[in-house]
Amino acid sequence: MESLNAAIAGVGFVGRAHLEALRRLGIHVAGVLGSTPDKSRSAAQTLGVARGYVDFAELLADASVDVVHVCTPNNLHLAMASAAMRAGKHVICEKPLALTAQESRELVRIQQETGRVCALCFNLRYYPLCHEARARVLAGQIGQVRMVHGQFLQDWLFSPAVWSWRLDSSVGGALRTVADIGSHWLDLVEWLSGLRVTEVCADLTTFIPKRLKPAGGAETFSAGVREDGAQEVPAAGEDYAALLLAFSNGARGSVTLSQVCAGRKNHLWWELNGSEGSMWWNAEDPNRLWIGHHDAPNQVLIKSPGLMQADARRYAAYPAGHAEGYPDTFVRLFQDVYEHIGSGAPYSSATFPTVADGHRQMVLCEAIGESARLRQWLRVGA
Repeated sequence: MESLNAAIAGVGFVGRAHLEALRRLGIHVAGVLGSTPDKSRSAAQTLGVARGYVDFAELLADASVDVVHVCTPNNLHLAMASAAMRAGKHVICEKPLALTAQESRELVRIQQETGRVCALCFNLRYYPLCHEARARVLAGQIGQVRMVHGQFLQDWLFSPAVWSWRLDSSVGGALRTVADIGSHWLDLVEWLSGLRVTEVCADLTTFIPKRLKPAGGAETFSAGVREDGAQEVPAAGEDYAALLLAFSNGARGSVTLSQVCAGRKNHLWWELNGSEGSMWWNAEDPNRLWIGHHDAPNQVLIKSPGLMQADARRYAAYPAGHAEGYPDTFVRLFQDVYEHIGSGAPYSSATFPTVADGHRQMVLCEAIGESARLRQWLRVGA
């Protein structure tokens, strides 16, 4: 695994998270690419990387690079991921996979054509106790899943003075909150439960229709500051989403999504209720898993490798009582991907989120958008 080299396209919040995780795994990062040559050079110097690429073509021409991490705005994912695979390089792409399901379907085709690995950064699967919960569900410990519900709430877009490229539909896509954080929650609960969402009924609302756009752009999660020269412009996408869900086994679910909830910084939780028991988990307290019983005392499992299911234990890297959090999820995901690449195993045996998983979420996002437009239940296509 250590003999593989990476390059990172995108040097914002998530690109830096990728860099940190790769370094912890001992994977050499050959270079980084920013949105301009000057930003590439500056980021390379600041981050201690040898090379800042002038453009994506120069990155692809670097023969030392085996894996390209695509951490750019959404509108660049299709072009970059497809070009990288066609250049013989493997890809780890941030979510959402593309702007539309048509684009993501094209990436599925290109992966099949080239035989390159294309992984999706649904890193929230990689909290140790999420793997533990999945192992317990698959072992039948909560019986047949009947209900799946939760929330994913943030407040970083609370102020109208905050701007992000995600507020421009030509860059971020037609959906904002659903695609940005809803895709994480939906991927997580489908993976945890082993079920598919088959029907959706969606209510989407925008509370802040106009925002101040600064002349020079803004970093994700940056504080809103009223700058001289900022212009008030329409804000694309929804501030709020309420989704009713029907699952492939007849289970029902619901989730509330928003990025304008004051005080909620990264409040993701899910709950699974089954015929034999329940489980609940909160990403802001990720080292505890609540296990609910009807006729016995409820339990709280604190992350402890020796007490975890065999299939989940390998994702707990530290001993009991040593907390693991958000940065560790990238490490464990990338470890899965790079070990798979190094082994030469067939792509069909991948245990990490694949390009098909990314396409799945694009199909689901489009069904959600159409359901909200029609104001009715809608079946989710293939």
